[in-house]
Amino acid sequence: MTQDFDFDAVVVGAGAVGLACGYALSRRGLIVAVLEEQGHIGQGVSSRNSEVIHGGLYYPTGSLKARLCVQGRRLLYAFLDAHGVAYKRCGKLVVATSEDEIPRLDAIWDQALANDVEGMEKLTGGQARALEPGLNAHAALLSPQSGVFASHDYMLALHGEIEAAGGAVVLSTPFEGAEPIAGGGFTVRAGGVDPTRLTCRLLVTAPGLSAQAVAERIEGYPADRIPQAHYGKGVYFRLTGKAPFQRLIYPPPIHGALGTHYRNDLGGQAVFGPDLEYVPAPDYSVDPARAEAFAAYIRKFWPGLPDGALAPDYAGVRPKLHGPDEPQPDFQLRGVEDHALPGLMALFGIESPGLTSSLAIGEAVAARLLDRL
Repeated sequence: MTQDFDFDAVVVGAGAVGLACGYALSRRGLIVAVLEEQGHIGQGVSSRNSEVIHGGLYYPTGSLKARLCVQGRRLLYAFLDAHGVAYKRCGKLVVATSEDEIPRLDAIWDQALANDVEGMEKLTGGQARALEPGLNAHAALLSPQSGVFASHDYMLALHGEIEAAGGAVVLSTPFEGAEPIAGGGFTVRAGGVDPTRLTCRLLVTAPGLSAQAVAERIEGYPADRIPQAHYGKGVYFRLTGKAPFQRLIYPPPIHGALGTHYRNDLGGQAVFGPDLEYVPAPDYSVDPARAEAFAAYIRKFWPGLPDGALAPDYAGVRPKLHGPDEPQPDFQLRGVEDHALPGLMALFGIESPGLTSSLAIGEAVAARLLDRL
Protein backbone atom coordinates (compact mmCIF):
# COMPACT_ATOMS: atom_id res chain seq x y z
CA MET A 1 0.00 0.00 0.00
CA THR A 2 1.16 3.54 -0.72
CA GLN A 3 2.10 5.77 2.21
CA ASP A 4 0.07 8.62 0.73
CA PHE A 5 -2.99 7.42 2.64
CA ASP A 6 -3.74 7.94 6.31
CA PHE A 7 -4.95 4.34 6.53
CA ASP A 8 -4.84 1.39 4.19
CA ALA A 9 -8.51 0.71 4.93
CA VAL A 10 -11.43 2.30 6.77
CA VAL A 11 -14.32 0.19 8.02
CA VAL A 12 -17.62 1.82 8.95
CA GLY A 13 -19.28 0.11 11.90
CA ALA A 14 -17.75 -1.58 14.97
CA GLY A 15 -20.23 -4.39 15.36
CA ALA A 16 -19.23 -8.02 14.99
CA VAL A 17 -19.10 -7.94 11.20
CA GLY A 18 -17.31 -4.59 10.90
CA LEU A 19 -14.71 -5.65 13.46
CA ALA A 20 -14.28 -9.00 11.71
CA CYS A 21 -13.66 -7.17 8.43
CA GLY A 22 -11.09 -4.96 10.15
CA TYR A 23 -9.46 -8.03 11.67
CA ALA A 24 -9.27 -9.84 8.32
CA LEU A 25 -7.64 -6.82 6.67
CA SER A 26 -5.26 -6.38 9.62
CA ARG A 27 -4.17 -10.01 9.34
CA ARG A 28 -3.07 -9.24 5.80
CA GLY A 29 -0.74 -6.49 6.97
CA LEU A 30 -3.02 -3.48 6.42
CA ILE A 31 -3.38 -0.59 8.85
CA VAL A 32 -7.10 -0.25 9.51
CA ALA A 33 -9.35 2.34 11.12
CA VAL A 34 -12.81 1.23 12.24
CA LEU A 35 -15.24 4.12 12.72
CA GLU A 36 -18.12 3.73 15.18
CA GLU A 37 -20.74 6.38 15.91
CA GLN A 38 -21.60 4.96 19.35
CA GLY A 39 -19.43 5.33 22.43
CA HIS A 40 -18.77 1.58 22.66
CA ILE A 41 -18.29 -1.26 20.21
CA GLY A 42 -21.14 -3.61 19.35
CA GLN A 43 -24.01 -1.36 20.41
CA GLY A 44 -26.24 -1.94 17.37
CA VAL A 45 -27.51 -5.21 15.93
CA SER A 46 -24.62 -7.05 17.62
CA SER A 47 -25.83 -6.10 21.10
CA ARG A 48 -29.35 -7.48 20.67
CA ASN A 49 -29.18 -11.02 19.36
CA SER A 50 -29.38 -14.59 20.65
CA GLU A 51 -25.59 -15.12 20.90
CA VAL A 52 -26.18 -18.43 19.12
CA ILE A 53 -23.48 -20.15 17.08
CA HIS A 54 -25.45 -21.57 14.16
CA GLY A 55 -24.64 -24.86 12.53
CA GLY A 56 -25.62 -23.75 9.02
CA LEU A 57 -28.54 -26.13 8.49
CA TYR A 58 -31.15 -24.07 6.71
CA TYR A 59 -29.62 -21.86 4.04
CA PRO A 60 -30.01 -22.49 0.29
CA THR A 61 -27.34 -24.57 -1.43
CA GLY A 62 -24.53 -22.42 -2.77
CA SER A 63 -25.69 -19.24 -1.02
CA LEU A 64 -23.34 -16.96 0.86
CA LYS A 65 -25.34 -17.65 4.01
CA ALA A 66 -24.77 -21.39 3.68
CA ARG A 67 -21.09 -21.17 2.84
CA LEU A 68 -20.12 -18.36 5.21
CA CYS A 69 -22.13 -19.71 8.13
CA VAL A 70 -20.41 -23.11 8.04
CA GLN A 71 -16.97 -21.61 7.37
CA GLY A 72 -17.57 -18.87 9.93
CA ARG A 73 -18.63 -21.32 12.63
CA ARG A 74 -15.44 -23.34 12.19
CA LEU A 75 -13.32 -20.19 12.31
CA LEU A 76 -15.29 -18.85 15.27
CA TYR A 77 -14.75 -21.82 17.58
CA ALA A 78 -11.01 -21.71 16.85
CA PHE A 79 -10.91 -17.95 17.50
CA LEU A 80 -12.83 -18.30 20.77
CA ASP A 81 -10.44 -21.02 21.94
CA ALA A 82 -7.37 -18.97 20.99
CA HIS A 83 -8.65 -15.87 22.79
CA GLY A 84 -10.18 -17.48 25.87
CA VAL A 85 -13.73 -16.33 25.07
CA ALA A 86 -16.45 -18.30 26.85
CA TYR A 87 -18.83 -20.53 24.89
CA LYS A 88 -20.90 -23.71 25.23
CA ARG A 89 -21.04 -26.12 22.30
CA CYS A 90 -24.33 -27.38 23.68
CA GLY A 91 -25.90 -28.63 20.47
CA LYS A 92 -29.32 -27.90 19.03
CA LEU A 93 -32.49 -29.90 18.58
CA VAL A 94 -34.81 -28.92 15.72
CA VAL A 95 -38.09 -30.41 16.84
CA ALA A 96 -41.21 -31.55 15.04
CA THR A 97 -43.97 -30.93 17.55
CA SER A 98 -46.56 -32.79 15.44
CA GLU A 99 -46.52 -35.49 12.78
CA ASP A 100 -47.23 -33.00 10.01
CA GLU A 101 -43.97 -31.15 10.76
CA ILE A 102 -41.79 -34.22 10.12
CA PRO A 103 -41.52 -33.59 6.34
CA ARG A 104 -40.12 -30.14 7.17
CA LEU A 105 -37.41 -31.80 9.26
CA ASP A 106 -36.60 -34.09 6.35
CA ALA A 107 -36.09 -31.03 4.12
CA ILE A 108 -33.83 -29.41 6.74
CA TRP A 109 -31.82 -32.65 6.99
CA ASP A 110 -31.26 -32.70 3.24
CA GLN A 111 -30.22 -29.03 3.28
CA ALA A 112 -27.84 -29.54 6.19
CA LEU A 113 -26.07 -32.36 4.36
CA ALA A 114 -25.88 -30.26 1.19
CA ASN A 115 -24.31 -27.47 3.27
CA ASP A 116 -21.62 -29.82 4.71
CA VAL A 117 -22.83 -29.47 8.30
CA GLU A 118 -20.92 -31.98 10.42
CA GLY A 119 -22.32 -34.54 12.85
CA MET A 120 -26.03 -34.23 12.08
CA GLU A 121 -28.27 -36.93 13.56
CA LYS A 122 -31.89 -37.90 13.00
CA LEU A 123 -33.71 -38.72 16.24
CA THR A 124 -37.03 -40.31 17.00
CA GLY A 125 -39.32 -38.53 19.43
CA GLY A 126 -38.27 -40.98 22.15
CA GLN A 127 -34.57 -40.35 21.52
CA ALA A 128 -35.10 -36.59 21.67
CA ARG A 129 -37.06 -36.86 24.92
CA ALA A 130 -34.33 -39.06 26.39
CA LEU A 131 -31.87 -36.20 25.78
CA GLU A 132 -34.26 -33.50 27.00
CA PRO A 133 -37.04 -34.79 29.26
CA GLY A 134 -40.12 -32.61 29.14
CA LEU A 135 -39.76 -31.92 25.44
CA ASN A 136 -42.68 -32.53 23.10
CA ALA A 137 -41.05 -34.13 20.07
CA HIS A 138 -42.47 -36.47 17.42
CA ALA A 139 -39.03 -36.41 15.77
CA ALA A 140 -35.96 -34.17 15.90
CA LEU A 141 -32.66 -33.30 14.27
CA LEU A 142 -29.57 -32.93 16.42
CA SER A 143 -26.93 -30.40 15.37
CA PRO A 144 -24.03 -31.01 17.77
CA GLN A 145 -21.95 -28.11 16.42
CA SER A 146 -24.43 -25.41 17.48
CA GLY A 147 -23.82 -23.42 20.65
CA VAL A 148 -23.90 -20.10 22.50
CA PHE A 149 -21.06 -17.71 23.28
CA ALA A 150 -20.07 -14.41 24.88
CA SER A 151 -20.44 -12.23 21.81
CA HIS A 152 -19.29 -8.98 23.43
CA ASP A 153 -16.08 -10.63 24.66
CA TYR A 154 -15.59 -11.88 21.10
CA MET A 155 -15.88 -8.32 19.78
CA LEU A 156 -13.45 -7.08 22.43
CA ALA A 157 -10.96 -9.69 21.21
CA LEU A 158 -11.38 -8.52 17.60
CA HIS A 159 -10.90 -4.92 18.77
CA GLY A 160 -7.68 -5.93 20.50
CA GLU A 161 -6.35 -7.73 17.43
CA ILE A 162 -6.95 -4.69 15.21
CA GLU A 163 -5.11 -2.39 17.60
CA ALA A 164 -2.29 -4.91 18.13
CA ALA A 165 -1.75 -4.81 14.35
CA GLY A 166 -1.32 -1.01 14.44
CA GLY A 167 -4.90 -0.09 13.59
CA ALA A 168 -7.50 1.88 15.53
CA VAL A 169 -11.13 1.48 16.56
CA VAL A 170 -12.39 5.05 16.83
CA LEU A 171 -15.53 5.46 18.93
CA SER A 172 -18.07 8.31 19.03
CA THR A 173 -17.06 9.05 15.44
CA PRO A 174 -19.94 8.86 12.98
CA PHE A 175 -19.31 8.40 9.27
CA GLU A 176 -20.55 11.53 7.50
CA GLY A 177 -19.55 10.79 3.94
CA ALA A 178 -16.85 9.76 1.47
CA GLU A 179 -15.61 10.91 -1.93
CA PRO A 180 -13.51 8.91 -4.37
CA ILE A 181 -10.00 10.23 -4.99
CA ALA A 182 -8.76 10.52 -8.55
CA GLY A 183 -6.33 7.68 -9.09
CA GLY A 184 -7.88 5.49 -6.36
CA GLY A 185 -8.90 5.61 -2.75
CA PHE A 186 -11.32 7.72 -0.74
CA THR A 187 -11.51 10.79 1.41
CA VAL A 188 -13.69 9.96 4.41
CA ARG A 189 -15.46 12.61 6.49
CA ALA A 190 -15.80 11.64 10.13
CA GLY A 191 -17.88 13.58 12.66
CA GLY A 192 -18.03 13.70 16.42
CA VAL A 193 -16.46 16.12 18.89
CA ASP A 194 -13.44 16.62 16.61
CA PRO A 195 -14.63 16.27 13.00
CA THR A 196 -11.89 15.25 10.63
CA ARG A 197 -11.08 14.01 7.16
CA LEU A 198 -8.92 10.99 6.51
CA THR A 199 -7.85 9.15 3.41
CA CYS A 200 -7.76 5.44 2.68
CA ARG A 201 -7.20 3.08 -0.23
CA LEU A 202 -10.04 0.71 0.75
CA LEU A 203 -13.44 1.41 2.28
CA VAL A 204 -15.79 -1.17 3.84
CA THR A 205 -19.26 -0.28 5.06
CA ALA A 206 -20.75 -2.67 7.63
CA PRO A 207 -23.04 -0.50 9.77
CA GLY A 208 -25.98 -2.89 10.12
CA LEU A 209 -29.25 -0.98 10.26
CA SER A 210 -27.57 2.12 8.77
CA ALA A 211 -26.23 0.38 5.66
CA GLN A 212 -28.51 2.21 3.23
CA ALA A 213 -27.99 5.62 4.85
CA VAL A 214 -24.22 5.16 4.78
CA ALA A 215 -24.24 4.16 1.10
CA GLU A 216 -26.24 7.28 0.28
CA ARG A 217 -23.42 9.38 1.77
CA ILE A 218 -20.78 7.98 -0.59
CA GLU A 219 -20.35 10.25 -3.60
CA GLY A 220 -20.99 8.35 -6.82
CA TYR A 221 -22.80 5.41 -5.25
CA PRO A 222 -25.67 4.71 -7.65
CA ALA A 223 -28.99 5.23 -5.88
CA ASP A 224 -30.64 2.43 -7.84
CA ARG A 225 -28.08 -0.05 -6.43
CA ILE A 226 -29.03 0.63 -2.80
CA PRO A 227 -31.56 -2.01 -1.70
CA GLN A 228 -34.66 -1.00 0.23
CA ALA A 229 -34.35 -1.38 3.99
CA HIS A 230 -36.84 -3.30 6.12
CA TYR A 231 -36.76 -3.63 9.91
CA GLY A 232 -37.54 -6.99 11.48
CA LYS A 233 -38.14 -6.59 15.21
CA GLY A 234 -37.85 -9.55 17.55
CA VAL A 235 -38.51 -9.60 21.29
CA TYR A 236 -37.19 -11.97 23.94
CA PHE A 237 -38.67 -13.24 27.20
CA ARG A 238 -36.69 -14.72 30.08
CA LEU A 239 -37.92 -17.62 32.18
CA THR A 240 -38.26 -17.04 35.91
CA GLY A 241 -37.20 -20.42 37.22
CA LYS A 242 -34.84 -23.26 36.43
CA ALA A 243 -33.82 -23.75 32.80
CA PRO A 244 -35.70 -26.82 31.48
CA PHE A 245 -33.27 -27.89 28.73
CA GLN A 246 -29.52 -27.90 28.21
CA ARG A 247 -29.55 -27.78 24.41
CA LEU A 248 -30.90 -25.14 22.08
CA ILE A 249 -34.47 -26.00 21.08
CA TYR A 250 -35.78 -24.77 17.73
CA PRO A 251 -39.11 -25.38 16.00
CA PRO A 252 -39.06 -25.63 12.19
CA PRO A 253 -38.32 -22.16 10.76
CA ILE A 254 -41.04 -19.67 9.86
CA HIS A 255 -41.06 -17.46 6.75
CA GLY A 256 -38.21 -14.98 7.04
CA ALA A 257 -36.82 -16.22 10.38
CA LEU A 258 -35.90 -19.32 12.38
CA GLY A 259 -38.86 -19.04 14.75
CA THR A 260 -39.11 -18.39 18.48
CA HIS A 261 -36.55 -20.69 20.03
CA TYR A 262 -35.10 -21.62 23.42
CA ARG A 263 -31.59 -21.18 24.70
CA ASN A 264 -29.86 -21.80 28.00
CA ASP A 265 -27.45 -18.86 28.12
CA LEU A 266 -23.94 -18.84 29.54
CA GLY A 267 -25.35 -17.76 32.91
CA GLY A 268 -27.65 -20.79 33.01
CA GLN A 269 -30.87 -18.86 32.45
CA ALA A 270 -33.56 -19.80 29.93
CA VAL A 271 -34.39 -17.25 27.24
CA PHE A 272 -37.04 -17.52 24.51
CA GLY A 273 -37.12 -15.52 21.28
CA PRO A 274 -37.03 -13.77 18.98
CA ASP A 275 -40.36 -13.55 17.25
CA LEU A 276 -40.68 -11.47 14.09
CA GLU A 277 -42.64 -8.26 13.57
CA TYR A 278 -41.96 -5.81 10.76
CA VAL A 279 -41.77 -2.24 12.06
CA PRO A 280 -41.42 1.08 10.19
CA ALA A 281 -38.37 2.13 12.23
CA PRO A 282 -36.10 0.53 14.84
CA ASP A 283 -38.04 0.03 18.08
CA TYR A 284 -36.61 -1.70 21.15
CA SER A 285 -39.66 -1.73 23.42
CA VAL A 286 -40.98 -5.03 24.78
CA ASP A 287 -44.72 -5.27 25.33
CA PRO A 288 -45.34 -7.55 28.37
CA ALA A 289 -48.67 -8.50 26.81
CA ARG A 290 -46.80 -10.52 24.16
CA ALA A 291 -45.99 -13.07 26.86
CA GLU A 292 -49.32 -14.79 26.26
CA ALA A 293 -48.60 -15.44 22.58
CA PHE A 294 -45.03 -16.49 23.46
CA ALA A 295 -46.33 -18.97 26.03
CA ALA A 296 -48.75 -20.54 23.55
CA TYR A 297 -45.93 -20.96 21.01
CA ILE A 298 -43.46 -22.34 23.57
CA ARG A 299 -45.94 -24.90 24.90
CA LYS A 300 -45.89 -26.57 21.48
CA PHE A 301 -42.40 -27.89 22.35
CA TRP A 302 -42.49 -27.46 26.16
CA PRO A 303 -45.95 -28.23 27.47
CA GLY A 304 -44.71 -27.85 31.03
CA LEU A 305 -44.13 -24.08 30.86
CA PRO A 306 -45.64 -22.73 34.10
CA ASP A 307 -48.25 -20.01 33.95
CA GLY A 308 -46.83 -16.51 34.47
CA ALA A 309 -43.20 -17.65 34.20
CA LEU A 310 -42.14 -15.36 31.32
CA ALA A 311 -40.62 -11.95 32.06
CA PRO A 312 -39.95 -9.32 29.34
CA ASP A 313 -36.24 -9.19 28.51
CA TYR A 314 -35.08 -7.22 25.45
CA ALA A 315 -35.72 -6.59 21.77
CA GLY A 316 -33.54 -6.59 18.67
CA VAL A 317 -34.04 -5.30 15.15
CA ARG A 318 -32.69 -7.16 12.13
CA PRO A 319 -31.63 -5.35 8.92
CA LYS A 320 -33.81 -7.17 6.42
CA LEU A 321 -33.87 -6.71 2.66
CA HIS A 322 -37.32 -8.22 2.20
CA GLY A 323 -40.82 -7.49 3.35
CA PRO A 324 -43.24 -9.89 5.09
CA ASP A 325 -44.40 -11.73 1.97
CA GLU A 326 -41.24 -11.52 -0.12
CA PRO A 327 -38.49 -14.11 -0.68
CA GLN A 328 -35.60 -13.88 1.78
CA PRO A 329 -32.45 -12.74 -0.07
CA ASP A 330 -28.86 -13.71 0.55
CA PHE A 331 -26.18 -11.63 2.25
CA GLN A 332 -25.23 -8.74 -0.03
CA LEU A 333 -21.49 -8.02 -0.36
CA ARG A 334 -21.51 -5.32 -3.02
CA GLY A 335 -18.20 -4.71 -4.79
CA VAL A 336 -17.00 -2.69 -7.77
CA GLU A 337 -18.91 -4.87 -10.24
CA ASP A 338 -22.12 -3.63 -8.61
CA HIS A 339 -21.48 0.06 -7.87
CA ALA A 340 -18.43 0.88 -10.08
CA LEU A 341 -16.42 2.35 -7.18
CA PRO A 342 -13.04 0.57 -7.00
CA GLY A 343 -11.85 -0.18 -3.48
CA LEU A 344 -15.32 -0.13 -1.89
CA MET A 345 -17.17 -3.07 -0.39
CA ALA A 346 -20.68 -2.26 0.86
CA LEU A 347 -22.54 -4.80 3.01
CA PHE A 348 -26.34 -4.97 3.14
CA GLY A 349 -28.79 -7.28 4.87
CA ILE A 350 -26.30 -8.88 7.26
CA GLU A 351 -28.81 -10.42 9.63
CA SER A 352 -28.81 -13.97 11.05
CA PRO A 353 -26.52 -15.89 10.68
CA GLY A 354 -24.29 -12.82 10.42
CA LEU A 355 -22.79 -13.17 13.90
CA THR A 356 -21.78 -16.80 13.32
CA SER A 357 -20.58 -15.93 9.82
CA SER A 358 -18.67 -12.78 10.80
CA LEU A 359 -15.10 -14.09 10.52
CA ALA A 360 -15.88 -15.71 7.17
CA ILE A 361 -17.56 -12.52 5.96
CA GLY A 362 -14.42 -10.62 6.91
CA GLU A 363 -12.27 -13.10 4.99
CA ALA A 364 -14.52 -12.84 1.93
CA VAL A 365 -14.47 -9.04 2.00
CA ALA A 366 -10.69 -8.87 2.38
CA ALA A 367 -10.09 -11.42 -0.38
CA ARG A 368 -12.36 -9.64 -2.86
CA LEU A 369 -10.86 -6.22 -2.17
CA LEU A 370 -7.23 -7.30 -2.22
CA ASP A 371 -7.61 -9.56 -5.25
CA ARG A 372 -8.45 -6.44 -7.28
CA LEU A 373 -5.37 -4.42 -6.28
